[in-house]
Amino acid sequence: MEISIERLKAADADALFTFELENRDYFEETVPSRGDDYYKPDIFKRNHEALLKEQTVGTSYFYLIKDQHNAIVGRINLVDITSAQKAAHLGYRVGKFYTGKGVAKRALQLLLENVIANQNIKQIHAKTTTNNVASRVILEKNGFAYMRADKETFEMNGQKLSFVYYRWTNKNFSC
Repeated sequence: MEISIERLKAADADALFTFELENRDYFEETVPSRGDDYYKPDIFKRNHEALLKEQTVGTSYFYLIKDQHNAIVGRINLVDITSAQKAAHLGYRVGKFYTGKGVAKRALQLLLENVIANQNIKQIHAKTTTNNVASRVILEKNGFAYMRADKETFEMNGQKLSFVYYRWTNKNFSC
C-alpha cells in the first residue's frame, strides 16, 4: 500500500473525526480509551484546534497517514518536544482495515526520515502496552531500543497490562 504522511491541517477535522469514530472500538482494544467526551463533535473540534496551535508553536507535530487516494488510514505524532533535550514522544495509530499491510512501519520510516533530514530532534521516546506486540515489533524494526517495562500493572479490557518503553536516537544529530 502506497502511503504518505502529511502535517495536520484545519481542513482535516471532519475526516479525522470520522476516522476516529470508525476505529474507536478497535483502538481501545490495545490503548486506554480517550473517553466519551473526545468523540463529541464540539469537543473534538476544540481539541483539533488546540492541536493545530500546539503544532504552530513547535511543541508537537501531528501527521495524518494517507493512502494513494488521500484517505486517512492512520495518525503519527511527535509530542512534548523539548528544545533543551531535543527529545520528543511518539504516538501512532492505524485504522483497523489497514493493519498488517506495513502502514505503521512505513509511516514511522517516513517520520524518522523527516526527523533525520531536519536534525532538530535527538531522541524519540515511545511507549506501548505489553499486549500490543505488533507495535513493539514496528518500533524495534525501525531502530527503537527496548528500555524497560513497568512493574506496575493496570487493567484494561479484563487484562492486566503494563507499559513498555522504547527509545530511538538520531545518529545523524549534530548540535
